[in-house]
Amino acid sequence: MDDLTAVRELEADVPPLTDRARNEARARLLRAVHREARPHVVRAFPRRLALRTALAATATAATATGAVVLTARREERDATAPQLAGAARLLHRAAERSRTDSAHLPVPRNDQYLYTKEITARTYLKGGKTERFTDESWLSVDGSKPSRYSYYGRILDEPPLGEHQVRWPPTEYAKLRKWPTDPDKLLEILKVRGADRPEADQDAYLNACLLMRGPRVMPPGLQAAAFEAVAQLPGIELDHHAVDALGRHGVAVSHPGLAFAFIFDPKTYAYLGLRQEGSKGGRWVDGELRGGQKYTEVKGLVAVGVVDRIGQRPPAGTAR
Repeated sequence: MDDLTAVRELEADVPPLTDRARNEARARLLRAVHREARPHVVRAFPRRLALRTALAATATAATATGAVVLTARREERDATAPQLAGAARLLHRAAERSRTDSAHLPVPRNDQYLYTKEITARTYLKGGKTERFTDESWLSVDGSKPSRYSYYGRILDEPPLGEHQVRWPPTEYAKLRKWPTDPDKLLEILKVRGADRPEADQDAYLNACLLMRGPRVMPPGLQAAAFEAVAQLPGIELDHHAVDALGRHGVAVSHPGLAFAFIFDPKTYAYLGLRQEGSKGGRWVDGELRGGQKYTEVKGLVAVGVVDRIGQRPPAGTAR
């Protein structure tokens, strides 16, 4: 059985989404995120999607409204061949760094948890106010046990996955082990519905980012393959003035038309976090998001590891 067949069988019992259903789902996710100021919002969409809702919805908002992050400095960048070559070179070096880092992480057991600690800094464009959040997550390795994570400072408990519930991309380590570490094969999966559609490259970039926002402990070589797959996408751009939520200066890698970017250390090529834009509040009018408090948001990865129970943290010096 080849890798692509194995991945498709993961969702064999789940009917494929039509284009209309996919668009409606993304719209619901976006509306939920922009109502996040209200306490009941987190329960307004399936719990198994909560980990990745903010990123997916922000990406959809960027495409739907034209308010795209990373275009504010577009005059400082030139999507020429030298820049594309520079982006590919950065991503390949980040892949090499990822392979080195993953060699020091333990292979988790199904009864363990994937631990992540992340800092978020959100700065509102009007007034310049900045909010900071410290979020920790304990994600069940195989999805059979309850998980816990904080979402912009709010603690959320997620029940075990049901028999027919799936996450996309998967977060269960056992399922991710079936994913190919060859970047060409992985790119086919990330494009989801084939490479012959105009949106295929954006889908691939979006799914790569969703993969990064899921479990931070991945099977050896998978994160590296994701970076190398993104390096193949045309139009990748660099921003040499990025700063993550911890104040670490880095280089951001983005795709045109999407509202977020990977941030890497410019010297070590370690993955630092993500940058994105969004809006708090606002409302949908004729298919467009209007009003609300627009913000720029950066995330900084602090630690990842494998632990035995919710609430436990990796010993100092062992977490990334």
